Amino acid sequence: MNAAPAPSPAPTAAAPTAVSASAARAVLRAEVRLFSREPGTLFWVMAAPTVLLVVLGLIPSFREPSADLGGRRVIDLYLPVAVLFALIMAGIQAMPPVLAGYRERGILRRMSTTPVRPAALLTAQFALHAAAVLVSCLLVVAAGRLVFDVPLPGDIPGYAVALLLATAGSLALGAAVCAVSRTQKAATAVGAVVAFPAMFTAGVWVPVQVMPGTLREIVEWTPYGAASRAFDAAAGGAWPGWAVFGVMALWAVVPAGAAVRWFRWE
Repeated sequence: MNAAPAPSPAPTAAAPTAVSASAARAVLRAEVRLFSREPGTLFWVMAAPTVLLVVLGLIPSFREPSADLGGRRVIDLYLPVAVLFALIMAGIQAMPPVLAGYRERGILRRMSTTPVRPAALLTAQFALHAAAVLVSCLLVVAAGRLVFDVPLPGDIPGYAVALLLATAGSLALGAAVCAVSRTQKAATAVGAVVAFPAMFTAGVWVPVQVMPGTLREIVEWTPYGAASRAFDAAAGGAWPGWAVFGVMALWAVVPAGAAVRWFRWE
């Protein structure tokens, strides 16, 4: 008597993966639609940085070369500041309340019983806000170049690496803010508390390059201060250096580890 051939396990192994991938794409499309319906978020993440640059550029003295800045103009220094402002708005102000709201309403807990795992929603949020930052960065660079003749970065690979690490660090900080906030309102409040010193170290009020020596050295050890230093070096045509990239990478890893440690799905 011949034994019946054993069924191939391949279809059963592939099906859950296909379902999960399809569900993840559906979550991403849904999050994009929801994001596009938030005019406040769209403005602060994608438009406000360019508006900030244009408003500052309208100040005549900001368009004049300064000997104290090595022949550069104040508006040249504020272009990377506008990029960092977009990162702060996206990572610390916009994303944490959304994730905390999903958790508060039990959406993440209910998703854990479906093919769509909560991690798919987190990944979609990270990807969505990172894409918004990239669009904002392109708008800022285009406005600076076309309106105020700000030179393009001299070291584009260095600038790109700095933007990647700065984005990772900002999203990691946002994830940590969400992890320690039990409710959506708490996430908004904690995000605001974190955002103000972040904007100071990013140079929103005073560019990092013109801060007093000791203060500048301290600020450059912060995530946005290190990013400002990296952007400034790359804009001038120099590779920012592995030391500053190491500081930025550390600020991406540590908050991410804290978020993983403290984050709860419900």
